[in-house]
Amino acid sequence: MTKQLGNSIAFSFSSLFHNLLFIILFGRPSSFIFPCQATCRKVDRDSLLAFSFGVSSSNPLNWSYSIDCCMWEGVSCDNNDRVIHLLLPSRGLVGSISPSVANLSHLSQFNLSQNRLSGPIPDGFFMALKRLVVVDLSENRLTGKLSDFDKLMSTVKTVNLSSNHFQGTIQYAFFQQAVNLKSFSVSNNSFSGPIPSSICEFSASIQHLDFSRNLFFGPISEGFGQCSNLQFLRAGFNNLSGDVPSDIYTVSSLQELYLSANTLYGPISGSLVNLINLRILSLYDNKLTGTIPQDIGRLSNLENLFLRKNLLNSTLPPSLANCARLVMLDLSFNFLEGELSAFDFSKFIQLRSIDLGNNLFSGRLPASLYSCNKLTAIRLAVNKLNGEISPGIMGLPSLSFLSLSNNSLNNITSAIQILSGCKNLRRLLLPLNFYDESLPDDDSLIRSDGFQNLQVLALGGCRLTGQIPMWLSKLNKLEVLDLSLNNITGSIPGWFGDLPNLFQLHLSRNLLSGQFPVELAGLRRLTTKRSTDQVDQSYLEFPIYIEPNNDYDLPYKKLSYLPPAIYIRSNSISGTIPTEIGQLKFITALDLSNNNFSGSIPDTISNLTNLEKLDLSGNHLSGQIPASFKNLYFLSSFNVAYNNLDGPIPVGGQFDSFPNSSFEGNPGLCGKFLPRSCSGQSETTLQKGTKRKIFNWLSFGIGYGISFILAVLAGLKFL
Repeated sequence: MTKQLGNSIAFSFSSLFHNLLFIILFGRPSSFIFPCQATCRKVDRDSLLAFSFGVSSSNPLNWSYSIDCCMWEGVSCDNNDRVIHLLLPSRGLVGSISPSVANLSHLSQFNLSQNRLSGPIPDGFFMALKRLVVVDLSENRLTGKLSDFDKLMSTVKTVNLSSNHFQGTIQYAFFQQAVNLKSFSVSNNSFSGPIPSSICEFSASIQHLDFSRNLFFGPISEGFGQCSNLQFLRAGFNNLSGDVPSDIYTVSSLQELYLSANTLYGPISGSLVNLINLRILSLYDNKLTGTIPQDIGRLSNLENLFLRKNLLNSTLPPSLANCARLVMLDLSFNFLEGELSAFDFSKFIQLRSIDLGNNLFSGRLPASLYSCNKLTAIRLAVNKLNGEISPGIMGLPSLSFLSLSNNSLNNITSAIQILSGCKNLRRLLLPLNFYDESLPDDDSLIRSDGFQNLQVLALGGCRLTGQIPMWLSKLNKLEVLDLSLNNITGSIPGWFGDLPNLFQLHLSRNLLSGQFPVELAGLRRLTTKRSTDQVDQSYLEFPIYIEPNNDYDLPYKKLSYLPPAIYIRSNSISGTIPTEIGQLKFITALDLSNNNFSGSIPDTISNLTNLEKLDLSGNHLSGQIPASFKNLYFLSSFNVAYNNLDGPIPVGGQFDSFPNSSFEGNPGLCGKFLPRSCSGQSETTLQKGTKRKIFNWLSFGIGYGISFILAVLAGLKFL
């Protein structure tokens, strides 16, 4: 009787303890009031609860002890009340995956993708779940290695471990039992070692393989040819080397071959044309040599062809014109040559984007290209093309991006007049053309509806003469204007300040004179945050380089990545820097160097709290560097060299990191960056200035006092 009473008391305390534990963990008093009525198996319920203890979320799981665990969020059971699905993608889960999950022996689908889980996958995870079909742990923060003793089971069809922090090698034995595997992705991790081409020995029916964006290295071994049903093979952005294995070209089912951004070398095999179902061929950024296969036109299903940044030579094979389904064609940064107008582009009725830039193509712009009326982006920059832009280009109604930079085109007046008729043109880059021509200034050149969508206009490096034309003032959507490296004369027009969207202006290295227009300090995009937030956030069709012949100019993939800036260096601008310049609160780069500015540096520049680069060197500025400049916390580049500045260099903030060269050529400056110290001298420049001020005030006071006394005496005498 006593023993039974003791057991009863122990059971009561045990139940009370468990109920209190669940109240603490789940915060649900109802769990204490109502006993558990769950019908799912206890081992599954306890395993799920152990998993829930290891994770948290701002929106907690609605897993209540008083509810059948088969009814819990993300959980499904079979007819035998065994958990078969645990699906909690994009649930904001933080924590780790409990080893208890391996006890869900009937689990077939496991999806915890797009959370913030960390830590390793439990050891023996895959071997323990002998009924697992789909596992998706992508887009988390999981770490560690795939266990050396773990294996995929024969039931597994889909494994997605992409976008985590896994590392180590993938062992040969990992796939030995995975005879039904259809899809395997480990992209965007840190796996290393040789790429596991042996996977096809065991999983011959696999269709999707993604090893891209890892640290795999060495040659690609033969083996992928055994995957007779393979449709997608991705291994780009690794350190793979050697030739493309020949057995890959035997997989006729292949639809995508993505091996870009490796160090593959050798010629592209003519056997490539056996991949008759290929839709995407991406081999860019390698060291491939030789020619494009002459029979490439047999790939009639090809939609995207990316071979840029290789060492390919010779001409475009005529058969390429038979790839009538091409949507994107990028052969840039190679050594391709020949008369471009000799190639027939007219069959590319689906073509939307073409980049043949940075090659050796010659001749005139190909008129047949204007038959591709779905084209939105054309880049033929850095070739040897000549002649004029034909009116036929206006037959491309969707054209939004055109880059013909660094060729030998002529007749800029005709080009501007024709291109202004391209209604949807948004980015126009024509630098390093039209050499020594005059910048057209006829206000009637542009109709009222011309260039109304233009956001970027680049005409730098053309040695153009004349003055800044008035028709530019009509381009209300213009955001970026580059007229640098020309021979433009006259003054900077004040109407630039009226362009509502302009946020980057390049006028450097011209023959401009006059003063800095005060109106420029009113540019809306540089003065109000609301305007800066309106910069186009979409990706550009191609990356753009703005200023020509600038080794430091980087390609930009979005307009919003371009720094809000004014560049006016190397002109003959004179007068003072207006104090109104302090209104440009959202500017990040201001370059007024190598001009004829005089007077003092406005203290209002310290209001430009987003400023990262300030160059005032090579002028005739005098006075001191405002001490308030040390509060420009984002300032990473500063230069006031070769002026007539004096006094101490500000101390603190970013000023402690600038090199001596930022201040040289100013005999009156002193500070720790220069040989002239501001302390320890009998009479520094600063002390001289202070004494001079005191002397001036004393002289003024004495003179004023004597004058006052004489005036009083004269008044008394008069009375």
